[in-house]
Amino acid sequence: MPEAGQIVVTGGSRGIGAAIVSQLHDAGHAVVSLSRSGQAPVGTALACDVSDAKALATAFAEIAEAGPITGFVANAGLHLKGPTKSFAAADYDQVLDLNAKAVFLGAQAAYPHLKAAGGGRIVTLGSFFDRLGVPQNLAYCASKAAVAAMVRCLAVEWAADGITAVNVAPGYIETDLNKDWLAKPKVRAWLESRIPVGRAGRAEEVGELVTLLMTGELRFLTGETIYLDGAQGVNH
Repeated sequence: MPEAGQIVVTGGSRGIGAAIVSQLHDAGHAVVSLSRSGQAPVGTALACDVSDAKALATAFAEIAEAGPITGFVANAGLHLKGPTKSFAAADYDQVLDLNAKAVFLGAQAAYPHLKAAGGGRIVTLGSFFDRLGVPQNLAYCASKAAVAAMVRCLAVEWAADGITAVNVAPGYIETDLNKDWLAKPKVRAWLESRIPVGRAGRAEEVGELVTLLMTGELRFLTGETIYLDGAQGVNH
């Protein structure tokens, strides 16, 4: 495993992405966030359309000028929902472009830099929806299932280059974007009845897991999806 280098995180300006960036930074990593806004809570931030191959290649090349890249976290995502019978094809494309295609493009952009560093880790952010049938969420579920499949392929194809890949699939996670909705009595009561641990997760808990995957000696762990959902996905 190469010495610690820079870790690139997409969508690190808010929500789970910001928590990941903060946790990695607090653990002593050099973190660079890529987002449309070009903002991040800590570390370095660059404005980048992560669904654009050329923009990603340019961003990674700029980052690499400051030192080797040994980690990539594909976190940027979009959640649009609606009845499948009337869900707009344009909305479907938008969800798949950011949630799945951007992961593929990001991995491609990261690959030569990870290989040049002697190897590294790719962590993707999926969802426990990847194995569930969720009404009005066809596009989102399909995109997250695609991410899990891509990680399996990356793990097998790039293992010889010292590159490992793990998919983190959260359940309901409280962020600044949804905390008011999660705080509603009916929603809170439903979550408490469905999640065995009795609550939604915290963005910081996702950041802690990603940080562990980036700093630990778990190099034999690759190609897998880790569900971080309080056991909701397996609750009968």
